[in-house]
Amino acid sequence: MTFLYLNDDRIGAAEGELGAKLLRLFLEKLVASEVKVDFVACLNRGVLLTTEEGPALESLRALAARGAIVTTCGTCLDHYQRREMLLLGAVGGMQQTVELFASAERLIAPC
Repeated sequence: MTFLYLNDDRIGAAEGELGAKLLRLFLEKLVASEVKVDFVACLNRGVLLTTEEGPALESLRALAARGAIVTTCGTCLDHYQRREMLLLGAVGGMQQTVELFASAERLIAPC
């Protein structure tokens, strides 16, 4: 099982738009590749990826269309007051994240 772990809405510590642009490009290239992603978990600022329209959300929708299960951390959604804004997937929990880390054959963590 391949697990895509997104804990931010950008790659690296770059200020401004660069980090967000890098993550969008990463997701676009991942979608265009033959890499099969089975599970996507969005935590911390990664919740912005499933609660805001835009290119990153479109890439995540494409992964979901190819069979990936997309979840977003419920605690994180509540922290950022975005639970009602969820546009893709289901609300997940930390127990699920722990199990995914423990059982994944392949982990992709770009941020």
